[in-house]
Amino acid sequence: MKTLFNSRQFHKSLAPWVFLPLFISSITGLLYRVSKDLLGYSREQVHWLMSLHEGEWLGDYGELIYVILNSLGVLWMLLTGFQMFSKTISFTKKVTKGESKG
Repeated sequence: MKTLFNSRQFHKSLAPWVFLPLFISSITGLLYRVSKDLLGYSREQVHWLMSLHEGEWLGDYGELIYVILNSLGVLWMLLTGFQMFSKTISFTKKVTKGESKG
């Protein structure tokens, strides 16, 4: 029986669109924090990383849209990924013949 919501197909179709923005955000966020806290760079020296991370270079409205779409992309990938995961892993203990659920 086909379901209306096939998480594998939705996950697969959205993944190419969210990969690059999420990859850029994760790498620039990591580099910003490591550069600032561990390597001792000032906030001004690494601001360009935060600008990339937040989509600041897209302007006021572009930045807002970038952040919203990035957030929705993460949520979508998590939800569909978890749904696929839960279909492959059983969260309930299987009952063998002669045992009771308890």
